[in-house]
Formats: sequence, structure tokens, C-alpha cells
Amino acid sequence: MATYLIKTTEVYRCDTEKEAKEWIEEAKHSKDYTVTKSSSEIKTLKQKGEIVDEWMRVTIVKEFQSEKEPYFSIPREVNDED
Repeated sequence: MATYLIKTTEVYRCDTEKEAKEWIEEAKHSKDYTVTKSSSEIKTLKQKGEIVDEWMRVTIVKEFQSEKEPYFSIPREVNDED
């Protein structure tokens, strides 16, 4: 039985909004996959009502091939303990 990687969702942490935008743009120009969805949001860490840390969360959904017509499979690891 063949196993196919169709898509993945990856979540990254960036320090600035500029870095987040650059990360998304770089992913969109890849020849290995298609970016089907991307987003970025500001996340904060608060203590006693004060912001002590702030960062950008970047989420990118990468599609590698069509689920209906996949063209390459990935090897499946076999666990001898089962």
C-alpha cells in the first residue's frame, strides 16, 4: 500500500512582523509545494497585566500534491515491535 504526503500545516515564531511577511513570501515562491493558506498574528505574554514578551505566530499550509491524483509516495517506516 502506498502512502502519499498531501499537505502539512506548519507554525513558526518570528520576532517581527517584517520577518513574518518575508517568511510567508519566501514560502509562496517555493517550487516544491503550493501555499494554500497563510496567516500571521501578534502573540503576547502578559504577567500581572503587563506585556513582558511579544512575537509573531506564522501559520503556513503547504500542499505537495493533489489528493485525487498523487504522483509520488513516501516510504513508510515499519516498526518490528508491533
